[in-house]
Amino acid sequence: MKFEIKFNLLFLKGILITVGAALLTATPAHAQTGELAQLLPQRPVLMVVPNAAGGPNDIAARLLAPRLAEIVKQNFIVDNRASANGLTGTDYVAKATPNGTFLSVGNTGTHSINGSLYKKPLYDPVRDFTAVAPVMTGGLVLAIFAKLPAQNFREFIAHAKANPNKINAAIAGATGEIATNAIKMITGAPMNNIPYKGGIPAALAVSQGESHMVLTNPSGVQASIDSGRLRAIAVTGAKRESALPAVPTLQESGMDFTVDFWTGVFLPSQTPPKIVQAYAREINRITAMPEVQARLTGLGYLMMPASPEEFAAIVKRDAERYRKIIIESKMQLLE
Repeated sequence: MKFEIKFNLLFLKGILITVGAALLTATPAHAQTGELAQLLPQRPVLMVVPNAAGGPNDIAARLLAPRLAEIVKQNFIVDNRASANGLTGTDYVAKATPNGTFLSVGNTGTHSINGSLYKKPLYDPVRDFTAVAPVMTGGLVLAIFAKLPAQNFREFIAHAKANPNKINAAIAGATGEIATNAIKMITGAPMNNIPYKGGIPAALAVSQGESHMVLTNPSGVQASIDSGRLRAIAVTGAKRESALPAVPTLQESGMDFTVDFWTGVFLPSQTPPKIVQAYAREINRITAMPEVQARLTGLGYLMMPASPEEFAAIVKRDAERYRKIIIESKMQLLE
């Protein structure tokens, strides 16, 4: 069985060109700054991150919050509400007052996977939210326990087959679980999925030998890779990660499979369109700042500007792709 999940690069290039042109022709910053400030109630804005600190959602929120606060002249508070697959924190924003003071910083898992992963999801990722703007995109890194006798992806799969059901795959979120299941099906390697509450706990478990492999965001495992506690053997994107240039892609390792993830900002549905558009302009302006781009690139991510309409189309497209994998891989739906 063959799966191929990847961004349409030409489509993304078109987005970059379109947004870049819009930024060059935009009205002066103070004019749009005034618009967003006038549209929001005078109260702190809550940016809910439905994951633990340190992950891509948290990174995106902490890049945006101080810059939005400076623009609007009121507090933007990053609120980490970690839970399995980011479910409860995302649901909190879905049911919040749609006045622009509650933002969800979500990702592929919370807004393109959860709707198909649960039998009765707490929220509908499309119906209950308005997509505002994506922030960044990147691939996952496949890292293994450094003491395993495998130096690359092929050797790891051979080791897993030689030790059926003795290799534990640490699962950090829905995206990692789907990617792990796809690898297991394509290669025929029998491994056990062990769930953890986020990429950092999963990486820690693998570095200690409690589990043996993890598919997660590069930023969450870079330190463990650098220290030698984890060994990076592949990345899932269509090309190598800038933060891990020596690590080959799965395709380079002989497996025709790619998966990228994105992180972005959402508002509750029924939020006035003027607020949505004002936020989108400011977020796209912030992600285009050289210092923000440098920060994202240094962590192995790419900026991903888009209009609300374009971002909504990406969310819907990926939801359909992941739903297909969930069905075809016969994943057990969650309660």
